Amino acid sequence: VQLQAFGGGLVQAGGSLRLSCVVSGWTYRSYNMGWFRQAPGKEREFVGAISWTGGTPYYADSVKGRFTISRDNAKNTVNLQMNRLKPEDTAVYYCAATNFWGSRREADFGSWGQGTLVTVSS
Repeated sequence: VQLQAFGGGLVQAGGSLRLSCVVSGWTYRSYNMGWFRQAPGKEREFVGAISWTGGTPYYADSVKGRFTISRDNAKNTVNLQMNRLKPEDTAVYYCAATNFWGSRREADFGSWGQGTLVTVSS
């Protein structure tokens, strides 16, 4: 089972970035997929998640209206489109998989990717 996130980089405040996570080694379509992030010196926090059917994603309040999660089951990929980025969005972003729908708890996500760094300059 492998999750590989990519697409991070350096972007100016107000800009956009798209992260992707490719999943391999399991029945990807049966799992809900989520994104978390960890800023320097802070705990890892929930960003958003999407069901295995691709319907009705849910988000942290801090990113709602700016970030959009989507998934392409044909490509075993989940995406995080980040718009109107802010310096406080700077973090390592992780994708993760869970059997629990509606959870925001890190402990409910059993498989994790290696993370990709997003840096937003002011």
